[in-house]
Amino acid sequence: MVAHAYSVTFEGVEARLVQVQCATSPGLPGFSIVGLPDKSVSEARDRIRSALQTLCIALPSQRITINLSPADLPKEGSHFDLPIAIALLAELDILPKDKAAETVAMGEMSLDGKLVPVHGALPAAMAAAEGDRCLICPAASSAEAAWVGATAVYGARTLSDVINHLTSRMLLPPAEPGEVARQALTKDMLDVKGQERAKRALEIASAGRHHLLLMGPPGSGKSMLASRLSTLLPPLTPTEALETSMIHSLAGLLADGGISRSRPYRDPHHTASMPAMVGGGRGAQPGEISLAHNGVLFLDEFPEFSRTVLDTLRQPLETGEVVVARANAHVRYPCKFLLVAAANPCRCGFLGDPARGCSRAPTCSEDYLGRISGPLMDRFDLRIEVPAVPFSDLDLPASGEDSATIAARVAIARELQRQRYGESGVRTNSEAEGELLEQVAAPDDDGRNLINKVAERFGLTARGYHRILRVARTIADLDGSDRVLKPHIAEAVSYRLTLAKEV
Repeated sequence: MVAHAYSVTFEGVEARLVQVQCATSPGLPGFSIVGLPDKSVSEARDRIRSALQTLCIALPSQRITINLSPADLPKEGSHFDLPIAIALLAELDILPKDKAAETVAMGEMSLDGKLVPVHGALPAAMAAAEGDRCLICPAASSAEAAWVGATAVYGARTLSDVINHLTSRMLLPPAEPGEVARQALTKDMLDVKGQERAKRALEIASAGRHHLLLMGPPGSGKSMLASRLSTLLPPLTPTEALETSMIHSLAGLLADGGISRSRPYRDPHHTASMPAMVGGGRGAQPGEISLAHNGVLFLDEFPEFSRTVLDTLRQPLETGEVVVARANAHVRYPCKFLLVAAANPCRCGFLGDPARGCSRAPTCSEDYLGRISGPLMDRFDLRIEVPAVPFSDLDLPASGEDSATIAARVAIARELQRQRYGESGVRTNSEAEGELLEQVAAPDDDGRNLINKVAERFGLTARGYHRILRVARTIADLDGSDRVLKPHIAEAVSYRLTLAKEV
């Protein structure tokens, strides 16, 4: 009878169960692994052989064959070490075959039998729960896997611990979920002198998840403003925390196995490649836009990014997901993020400054900002000029509201949106479309007259028209208004027309 255990292989954020089968047969001694293993899986036999020798377990003088089923599915990663060892020990009657067959295992083994933490324990636990099996993984990876709650998760430190557990000699305690405490806020909106219009735009962007473009000369505070956006966002809901943590688990970014309720904030350098931004590389790993899922993606020096990279963002911004296409697989990752971009008005950065005027204006600005395509610019709901702050204002006392006060209004607006959209799958105003948008963001008569005049005067695209309605709905939520009124439309239009000759 062939012994078997289970492990997982990853397709995006989804973990698919893999049956690890082991059979021994007469013949020349050998140890082979079949079923489309990659190099790290094929090398498992040497690590397993050494680990078993440490436990004084000798391999039989027979041919050992490991099959990873389904055989046409590529298998990648060193986490197959532990399930292969369990299936082999079950075939040697050291472990009960029925216990091994009820187990999903993952973990890399060192040569002395210690288990090394691996990526992807959280989605693996979800796959184990769907298959009505328990999960055994390295102790360092068990805290994140225990968050699933629908299945038993056991964390082991060595292969000996696994053997003792499956033979009931010394049972492992169930793992407890870990959580990263939310860090105390060290940045505050009060740190920013002036820039009241930009602060208001950050509040609106946070409340409705509207994409924001900040443009101004060097040193005007664009990066400073963007770095404080995370202080305005509400904590992740349990559903959002699980979604985000599954992606971070695959990327190995969960600290100490804990799940954080803080929204992710990613700020890649402008030299980032396309695979780094949208995903790809070895194993089609998630990119920055997926790592920012349910959080903020800040792109400083926006026009300096590769034109190809920037245009690749257009579809994910609309659909909230990205498909990494490869010859043998299509991997899908979620990427609903708030995009904040910062740019100088021209290459030298001082366009419009009478003291340091650009000698090549306006050609310099047109060439520099021309790197941002019209369709991509059209996807920014809010476009704000961030002027330089006079030196005399820097000595003035802090003005405006602190982050906690603004965050409280943002939280109320988010709660209104949650109640409004219910189980429709829409979470924020920026996601509403079609009849739903017309229903929740229908302006009053004065507001409709205003937006119709703007559409006719400036040639609004259909996307621009709907984005103004979404922003106006968010402004109304911040004001506590059930209807979208003319002042809400007017403010939304002012953000849409800033920096734009065509909308």
